[in-house]
Amino acid sequence: MDARLQVYDEKMQKAYGFLESDFAAIRAGRANPHVLDKIKVDYYGTPTPIQQVGNITVPEARMIQIAPWEKSLIKDIEKAIMASDVGITPSNDGSVIRLVFPELTEERRKDLVKEVKKKGEDAKVAVRNIRRDGNDAFKKLAKEEVSEDEIKQLEEKLQKLTDKYVKEIESLVEAKSKEIMTV
Repeated sequence: MDARLQVYDEKMQKAYGFLESDFAAIRAGRANPHVLDKIKVDYYGTPTPIQQVGNITVPEARMIQIAPWEKSLIKDIEKAIMASDVGITPSNDGSVIRLVFPELTEERRKDLVKEVKKKGEDAKVAVRNIRRDGNDAFKKLAKEEVSEDEIKQLEEKLQKLTDKYVKEIESLVEAKSKEIMTV
């Protein structure tokens, strides 16, 4: 690949990668232990990430189980979860804490699909903006003794790259939407 196109390919790849990681955070009715990442537990006066005070597992598709390394921490972990924005009330049996995620309603699923499509559109806009920047840069090459044919070829190759990434984004959006709507 032409070095002048490589820069734009990398930028488009980053836009796609950002969308992928964004979609990973969207909960589709399944328990994802990453929803606990920001929660800190008061561990002997020190705010400590929940992952460092217990073992977190996903025994079922819609349940997270936390087994604290010290039984005395159960109340503190429950308090931290209640104070967070997870929106789920923990339950415990004296040795483990369980978080049961409710099934998503049809309306909530549709809202999530709209959100996914909007994020996909934003990613496509980002890719098209990268294409525009590339075309502007190629037009400036005309002043540097580069032939018009060569510039035309660069613009065509950049358009093919753009089409490729837009198509990948569309298939990613479609796959995530299907995942969300699957009950």
